[in-house]
Amino acid sequence: MLTVHYRSADVGGLKVSYREAGGPDAPTLLLLHGFPTAGHMFRDLIPLLAESFHLVAPDLPGFGRSDLPARDTFRYSFENLANVIDRFTEIVGLKRFAIYIFDYGAPVGLRIAVKHPERISAIISQNGNAYEEGLSEGWNPIRAYWEVPSQANRDQLRSFLKPETTAWQYTHGVPDATRVSPDGFTLDNFYLARPGADEPQLDLFGDYETNVELYPTFQKYFRDHKPPLLAVWGKNDPFFLPIGAEAFKRDIPGAVVHFFDTGHFALETHASEIAGEIREFLAR
Repeated sequence: MLTVHYRSADVGGLKVSYREAGGPDAPTLLLLHGFPTAGHMFRDLIPLLAESFHLVAPDLPGFGRSDLPARDTFRYSFENLANVIDRFTEIVGLKRFAIYIFDYGAPVGLRIAVKHPERISAIISQNGNAYEEGLSEGWNPIRAYWEVPSQANRDQLRSFLKPETTAWQYTHGVPDATRVSPDGFTLDNFYLARPGADEPQLDLFGDYETNVELYPTFQKYFRDHKPPLLAVWGKNDPFFLPIGAEAFKRDIPGAVVHFFDTGHFALETHASEIAGEIREFLAR
């Protein structure tokens, strides 16, 4: 019988909430969510894998039920998010684990992999980009903010925080939008609407440029360490293009790539299929 535990850990004074399932002696899979969601994005995947794996899904700082620290006490950068999650893995006792990286979870997880390659047993990338050619034109407003970090360009990005934009991210590219439960994007919008949640998200839009600058470092890690890598990709993603998934093969010739006829949040429509690919891949 599946039991999911909802816990929290103190990481340097920050509460990091997480969900955990599966036996602690089973192979561990660290599930790293993206924008604007949290660990609840794995609510359908966890029951499908818990019989065979130990699953840990933290909410990044500023997301979900983890702390939303004030900007004058915590700098919202991907380096800081990665440092918190790196320390989190140590506090909860994860010594060697596979990482499931999605969207923002990709630069967080890959920073940890570069820092501790010996801890990473495998990588599952679900629309988790590491190549510049994988970035679509949907990034143009954010790129404009990188190039000219003016208040006007920052304010232009507030449209990404609107409830209708969140729902669009879930349904765009999905052939049958009635397959997308409203539960995920409704909860995301609840967290985005909290007082003080908007400015940290805008900070992270601006800081995403540092992830692109690190793409060559991530790619060198792939070439040097050849981690087993599975890419499971919603091929209709408006932000991360299929060519970004195929690019993994350039640095990891043995990478396995599968595309699904869905959008950015592929787990909303294809959790069962993705779970099957993960079980087969990690069993090898």
